[in-house]
This record gives sequence, C-alpha cells and structure tokens, in this order.
Amino acid sequence: MRGMIWALTMLFGLMWMEFYHFTTTDYSMRQNEHRRKLGAVYMTLNNPFYEVIDEEIRTEVENHGDVLISRDPALSVAKQHEEIRELIDMGVELIFINPVNWREVEPSLELARAAKIPVIAIDTNVENDFLVNCTVVSDNYTAGAQCAEHLLKNSTGGKIALLKHSQARSSLDRMQGFKEKISADTDFEIVAEAECLGQLEVAMPVMEKLIRSHPEIDIVMALNDPSAMGAIAALQSMNLLGDIKVYGVDGVPETKEMIFSGRMTATAVQSPRQIGKISAEMAYKIISGESVEKIIKLPTKLLSAENIAAFDLDSWN
Repeated sequence: MRGMIWALTMLFGLMWMEFYHFTTTDYSMRQNEHRRKLGAVYMTLNNPFYEVIDEEIRTEVENHGDVLISRDPALSVAKQHEEIRELIDMGVELIFINPVNWREVEPSLELARAAKIPVIAIDTNVENDFLVNCTVVSDNYTAGAQCAEHLLKNSTGGKIALLKHSQARSSLDRMQGFKEKISADTDFEIVAEAECLGQLEVAMPVMEKLIRSHPEIDIVMALNDPSAMGAIAALQSMNLLGDIKVYGVDGVPETKEMIFSGRMTATAVQSPRQIGKISAEMAYKIISGESVEKIIKLPTKLLSAENIAAFDLDSWN
C-alpha cells in the first residue's frame, strides 16, 4: 500500500513539474525576437558556386543564433529588385547581394540605403560601391590573366572564342585580365565572343553555333566553370573535344575531374567557402558598428594538369 502511495506521489510530482514548465515557458514568437534576420539575394542558385557561398553564410549566421533568408531571382533584374524590397519589408538587418546586373542593381541598393539597411556585395562588384558597405570578391582580373599565362606557356598561337556574361562585373574583369595578358603575343587572335549568362545549358548551344561560324577556333576562354562545362559538352557532341583547349574560372569539383582526365585544360580556382565565410564575418562587424574594409579581394590559383595532384578532386578548395 505504501509503495502504491509513493508511486502515486511521484507521478503527481512529475505531472506538476511538466504542467509548471508548460505554463511558464514562452512558446510564442516572443522567444525568437532576439534572433536577427539577414537576407541574401543571388543572381541565381542554378550554380553550385552560389549554393556553397549561401551554405557558408548560413552556417555563420545560424552559429550566431540568427536567421538567413535567401532568395533566387533566376537571373531576373526585376525579380531581384522585388525580392530585395520584400526582405526590407520583412525587417532584415543586413542584405548580402550578388547582383544580376552590376549596373542595374542601383535602384535596389538605393532602397536598402533609404531603409538604413547595410549591404555586402558578394562575388561581383556593383557600379557605385558608395551604395554598399563592403564588397567581397575573388581577384577576378588576375583569374583571367592566370588562364592567359598558362595558354602563353603551353601554346604557340591560336584562334580564341570568349564565353562571357557582361551583366556581371566579375566576368568583365576576368575577360579584361585574359585579353590584356594574351595581347602580348600576336600569334593569338580572339575571333569570336558570345554571351552565355554563365550557365551550362546556355553555353552549350552557344558554343555549337560559334564552332559552326568559326571552325578555326582552337581555344575557349569561359567566364566560369559551368560555361566551360557547357562548351565541353558541345565540343564532345561535335567530336572536337581533343582538338580545342578549354579554360574556365571557379574550381568546381566536376571540372577538376575533367582536368584530371584531360577533357579540360585549366581553371582559375576561387573559394566560395572563403567568400561566404568572410562575407558573414564582415556582416557581424558592420552590425556591431565596427569599421570594415571597403573591398576584399581573395587570391585565385590556376589548376591544370601540371598541379592537379595537389588538389582534392571531390570538394571545393
């Protein structure tokens, strides 16, 4: 009998503790009020490079106990503008932006400035950097120049096609670096240039069209690795892959394997993990009132058959 009474007493005690915990714990939205909201809008998430940047930023933000709200405008300037307006209306404290168009993004930046929301530009510059608090990019000019340097060392001349994305300042800088470096040797000639938005599925038919118009092409310089992979797919379908050198920029794991197997010539490796991590670190400095560098340029390194053994083929460096 005493055992039963003791058991009932313990059960009642446990029920009372649970009831007290339930009635004194705030399950409303108020318990999350201290969590900051930060926003991120990319030109597209149809690119593993931006997915990795977002993953790194999100990790840092969540480690601070805060929330990252990410948006994908799918390469639409108008949609990116609306998504930024939406983030402002949601009360975010800072916005990371990877502009669809480095010039036409200005109205969106003006909106954020009017709302007193700091902005960090990631991966590509904006035209008026007065409107952003910080820019975190790779050294894109050098990335293009590194590809040209490798070409000069390993070829005696050739006819070059450029796959571009002129709405992105990063692409313009890479192409400028490549052109200026290659211009030192008159045996190389740029015979064709075409826009591909930095997308594999766009670059493939564009490359096929360029080859039909300029069958003399024997070198391709692509603004990024997805474009390079699109070019490689086109060349493979036309049985020309072994005859044409292909360069890119990024260091996507898939292109590392292509370089290892001889299907791609080289890529200037950049680090989306570093871009994302540093961008998030700068964000929390800005939020806490600390001063930050206006522009942070991260180094790139050329990856080719000569040094592929030193790289991890399965992950971003």
